[in-house]
Amino acid sequence: IGKNSVIGSNSIIESNVIIGNECVIGSNVIIKNSILGKMVVIQDGCKIGQKGFGFIPIKGKNIKFPHIGIVKIEDFVEIASNCTIDRGSIDNTTIGKNTYLDNQVHVAHNVKIGKNCMIAGQVGFAGSTNIGNNVSIGGQAGLSGHLKIGHNVKIGGGSGVVKDIADNQIVMGYPAVPFKDFLKKNKNE
Repeated sequence: IGKNSVIGSNSIIESNVIIGNECVIGSNVIIKNSILGKMVVIQDGCKIGQKGFGFIPIKGKNIKFPHIGIVKIEDFVEIASNCTIDRGSIDNTTIGKNTYLDNQVHVAHNVKIGKNCMIAGQVGFAGSTNIGNNVSIGGQAGLSGHLKIGHNVKIGGGSGVVKDIADNQIVMGYPAVPFKDFLKKNKNE
């Protein structure tokens, strides 16, 4: 635990955790299998570094896939209340420098979120999706697994992203489409 870091009441820091300098960990937080950079803020109720949802389907039985990766949270990140960030299965789950996650965001195993991203409340990321830098995502959007979201992308609230998105795009809807197409479609309805 780094110099000048503060940990709130009833929080649990389990094995395999490194917390950088000047971090603030709220109350009722559980952190395991994680590395936090400096000046990271983890608000109340977050669960970071637990096993994700991964199964190998075998006839008559599902076997839980092992998770041996970690969570890496870079400098100046803020994770708001009641977020869940799963450890990586084989790779790591990463939150980039200066990124903000609002309340109740779920980040599945192996997800990589870039730098300077703004993620609104109740967004869900399925496993192994890569998010570029400077991405903004509106509340209650969902992103399917194994996608590549480019840099400077804006995803409207309530959108369902099921395909890769190139750099500098604005999308909205379910499934998410370019914003101009979304407006045209909804104008005619």
